[in-house]
Amino acid sequence: MESDWPNEMKVAQIRVARPTDQLDKLVEFYCKGLGLKKIGSFEGHRGYTGVMIGLPGFDYHLEFTQHIDGSPCPAPTNDNLLVFYMPDRKQIEQITKRLKNMGYDSVTPENGYWEELGVTIEDPDGWRIVLMNTAGIG
Repeated sequence: MESDWPNEMKVAQIRVARPTDQLDKLVEFYCKGLGLKKIGSFEGHRGYTGVMIGLPGFDYHLEFTQHIDGSPCPAPTNDNLLVFYMPDRKQIEQITKRLKNMGYDSVTPENGYWEELGVTIEDPDGWRIVLMNTAGIG
């Protein structure tokens, strides 16, 4: 049945969503720091404000939401990662420098594999991203 997989699950979009108490800081980190784009937003939906961030023209994106009564979301372990595969080393260096100037230094990854070709940085909520200097899989 594995050969039928692409035909069984037709997906139009993928969204990774998480709450935060620092929505403005996350938007600044992911848009100004990483260079992603704000592709949508909403306010006052059942007490929630949210922002969708991604790469325009792609069917996957991040969503960060904040509730009027608070939306704490402690970071998971240091090995829960959002990995950006980027073959252009200069681009990684530019982003790393920009984030450092914004107050976000690189951190030592829990798994040394990510340090071989990547840079790990914590976002304002302590969730870790990796800028990995490869083209990824496939």
